[in-house]
Amino acid sequence: MRELTYREKREFYLLLKEFREKYGDNFTADEADRILHLMSEAKDAGLTPYDAHGLPRALVGLKTLMLFAEQINPDHNCLAAIALYPLLHDGILDIVSIRKDWGADVASLLVAMTSVGRFSHEGASAGYENLRGLMLSLADDIRVIIIMTVHNLAVMREINLHPDEEWVRNVAFEAQYIYSQLAHKLGLYKIKGELEDLSLKYTNREIYKSIAQKLNETKKQRDAYIAEFIGPVKRKLEEAGLKFEIKGRTKSISSIWGKMRKQKTDVSGIRDLFAIRVIIDIPGEKGKDACWAAYSIVGDMYQTDEKRMRDWLSFPKENGYESLHATVKGPQDKWVEVQIRTREMDEVAERGLAAHWRYKGGKGSSADRWMNNARLILENEENALSSLKSARNDAEGREVYAFTPKGQLFKLPPKATVLDFAFLIHTRIGAQCTGAIVNGQHRKINHRLESGDTVEILTSPIQTPRQSWLDIVVTSKARTKIRQSLNEATLKKAALGKEIFERRARNRKIDIEEALLNKFIRKEGYKQATEFFAAIEEGKVDVSRLLTAIGDYLESSAQETVKVSAGEYRMQPQEEQVETGSSPLVIDGKSISGIEYRLSKCCNPVFGDEIFGFFSADGALKIHKKNCPNVRHIAARYPERVVDVEWSGKSDAASYLASLRITGSDDLGIINNITSIISKDIGVDIRNLRVDSDDGIFLAILTVSVRDLSQLTGLIKKLQAVRGVKSVERV
Repeated sequence: MRELTYREKREFYLLLKEFREKYGDNFTADEADRILHLMSEAKDAGLTPYDAHGLPRALVGLKTLMLFAEQINPDHNCLAAIALYPLLHDGILDIVSIRKDWGADVASLLVAMTSVGRFSHEGASAGYENLRGLMLSLADDIRVIIIMTVHNLAVMREINLHPDEEWVRNVAFEAQYIYSQLAHKLGLYKIKGELEDLSLKYTNREIYKSIAQKLNETKKQRDAYIAEFIGPVKRKLEEAGLKFEIKGRTKSISSIWGKMRKQKTDVSGIRDLFAIRVIIDIPGEKGKDACWAAYSIVGDMYQTDEKRMRDWLSFPKENGYESLHATVKGPQDKWVEVQIRTREMDEVAERGLAAHWRYKGGKGSSADRWMNNARLILENEENALSSLKSARNDAEGREVYAFTPKGQLFKLPPKATVLDFAFLIHTRIGAQCTGAIVNGQHRKINHRLESGDTVEILTSPIQTPRQSWLDIVVTSKARTKIRQSLNEATLKKAALGKEIFERRARNRKIDIEEALLNKFIRKEGYKQATEFFAAIEEGKVDVSRLLTAIGDYLESSAQETVKVSAGEYRMQPQEEQVETGSSPLVIDGKSISGIEYRLSKCCNPVFGDEIFGFFSADGALKIHKKNCPNVRHIAARYPERVVDVEWSGKSDAASYLASLRITGSDDLGIINNITSIISKDIGVDIRNLRVDSDDGIFLAILTVSVRDLSQLTGLIKKLQAVRGVKSVERV
């Protein structure tokens, strides 16, 4: 077993001495002795003092302790958890003994640290955004996120020139895309900046060295220029009686590299390589007036670039940032950015106070609100870390992050189930899902997932979505796909059911008009024809009984108590007929005037249609279209009552009723477009309009009055041209 080097031992003891001197009061003598004793036990147990990547455990742990105490807070429980974490990881301690000897709070911290630490360095395969969300969902206590962020910085400081370059890159990317962003959300800007700089250093050393070298080469010149710029501005501001602080700062290397890429230039081409900041020591609204006064003074002294002026004083950023930014041409014709704000605004900008807007009711995830709450506590309370104990993440409201067996990480909403996960992977997998193996155990499709679960979906080719699945899933994708699948299945069943019904009707020589069929469908208790036909396929409808009822209805309707034949009618004296004026009918090739006739409601003939006549008992003639659905039934049963009839001359009726079935897409405004077309057609009136919509399909039954067939034909063509309309048919 490799021992620590002399340099590592010396660094450890010097650091331990420094920690005891500065922060030793945070541990009792007994607690300190206990930690040292446990470290000795680890050594005696034969455990290597190095981790899997060759980093000295004790030294990195101690550096994490120092960093946390210096940059966050020397909190007893947090420091204890940091010190005990390697011992728990190596099995020297267990949670039960830690809870007994160190308390429930330290044990709780360590449990969460272990959960978060399980997924360390998986960012490249799992996706950094999702992995960051997973870490937040696993940590009920925000202190865990802070500890792990500080630990990442301690590791990043140790891995410069580490031989395993691929691992170093993974750690650097994790620092860039996870921990630096967490630090930013928490207002730990110093840690954020160092993580970003080190990440750039380890992933692109040439760029990092080039920028650092150029900054070093120009440091004296830059410092001298800042002093040259500040001098006269300072005097002018003092003459104006303002209380202020003025300073200059160079941007971080990672920030400069970001600007170089964005502006597509080198270091020398960056205008705002450094910034001059004027901080006004006047509070409230008077401070804003003083900022504008300072801005005016700087503008009088130097030429300003109006395009680059930023007024975040009158219109603060969404995160609450307030400042005046001016880019001016200073000495030697160099462009300089000047930031002007009050002391309070500067504290907000530097420490992130204004980020609490989400916490105070703005949009954002529960994790965002949780972290912003934590930021406020960190910035505004003396005993911040103690207060953070109660700032728990909302377990009910946070997202769930689960892995596939291959390591892909997916984000799901709260209360997501195995079935949601299956549909998230692929629609086919979701449709055939029968369950899953979650963390090595068989689970049903309604099993709720937890963050960190590894889920292997089980499928069967004979499995299909069911209506009850809609009560299991919570994701919109799963709901949509299940509904689509159910609709497709219903349509397939309906097509088969319709084929069965029509075949049985043909066998019994019953021709049924659609309007009549719809009447019987509603009578059977079905709202839609698709539901009715699907029920036939499923055997839920007695087709024989229904066809018998329809046949009886058609027969009774056709008879209409007919007692007089067509021949008998023609033999009656003319004077006995009811005189109705000039008739537009030709009966059996002869024009006969004064005949009372009625237009059949089953087919609604209009002037110009090909027609035939059928006599009723009261001496009236019923007019049917030749393609009427009842023509075969009437001609077969009552041939003696049928006469050939044609239209003659002009219609003596003011108008004729016609019914149209219109189908199309359920687009916004389609009804207005249809009614607008009709209203513009002189002589056409709407008598009735019934509209149904189902799953994006528009269906309307429209009854209109028209003069004749030509007007009706023209109206149909106009309606067919309406956007969204797919078909227009007479019914």
